[in-house]
Amino acid sequence: MRSAAVLYCNMLVSLKRIIKAGWKNFCRNITPNLATIFIMVMVLIFIASLFLLNPISKILISDLQKKIDVSVYFKEEALPDEILKVKSEIVKIPEVKEVEYISREQALEKFIERHSDDPVLIESVTEVGYNPFLASLNIKAYQASQYEQVAKFLETGPFKDLVDKIDYYQRKPVIEKVFSLTQAINKTGIFLATILGVIAILIAFSTIRIAIYNSGKEISIMRLVGASNWFIRGPFLIQGIIIGFSAAVVTLLITFAVCLVLDSRVAVIAPDIKLLTIFASNFWKLFLVQLATGIGLGVVSSLIAIRKYLKI
Repeated sequence: MRSAAVLYCNMLVSLKRIIKAGWKNFCRNITPNLATIFIMVMVLIFIASLFLLNPISKILISDLQKKIDVSVYFKEEALPDEILKVKSEIVKIPEVKEVEYISREQALEKFIERHSDDPVLIESVTEVGYNPFLASLNIKAYQASQYEQVAKFLETGPFKDLVDKIDYYQRKPVIEKVFSLTQAINKTGIFLATILGVIAILIAFSTIRIAIYNSGKEISIMRLVGASNWFIRGPFLIQGIIIGFSAAVVTLLITFAVCLVLDSRVAVIAPDIKLLTIFASNFWKLFLVQLATGIGLGVVSSLIAIRKYLKI
């Protein structure tokens, strides 16, 4: 038991010396280390953006889905009872959330109310001599992708002869563009983060290589006194960990600052998006992802440099 305790104490002392030597290497090569941290921060900012973009895009899509509806307009000869019968059938569709019946009279009233500040337009409608608006059903589905099923039901169902037009296909391109834009942003971010990640590894690799060359005499002395391979390699690995950890902390502070500055401005445009709330609710996930990525990049680049340039 005593020998095990002594061995444990020796391991702690060695680890403490390795960490101290790693910190010394980091401070000795501060300029290239800062350059490496800067590149890693750029990588982690892209990762943080992608991480935060996911809940933001979900909020935007959810908000868009709440505002999107499909209107089915019926022919002039369609009777109110027939339209209400169509409504009762549409309500039975599982994908449909809500259906609102708007008569021709209600459509005219809404038009006049909406354009009350444009007397010329209202007068032109009055001069027509009859109500030019069609009765319609405004349909809301649970998901934007479900509107196509509803549209096909109306086009091919038993009530197709009553339908004049469905505005789904006019709105479909807008819906598809929103989804495709979100996917494009994610793919672009992943691509740029990957490129910057490779650059960060190369720069960190060069930084560790410089540290190995600068520590040539110390390494030779450690070899002469019988230092273990782990004791010689450890400080350079610690240096990579310090670089990665520093980059993760800096990125987290930058992300918080950006969310703090933009929170009120974004809220004016999109009230449902609260950047600080999203940041706070995802704080630990975001920090762990950044920390793992930053330390991972530092450790990988250190291991590559150690294996290539530190011949033990």
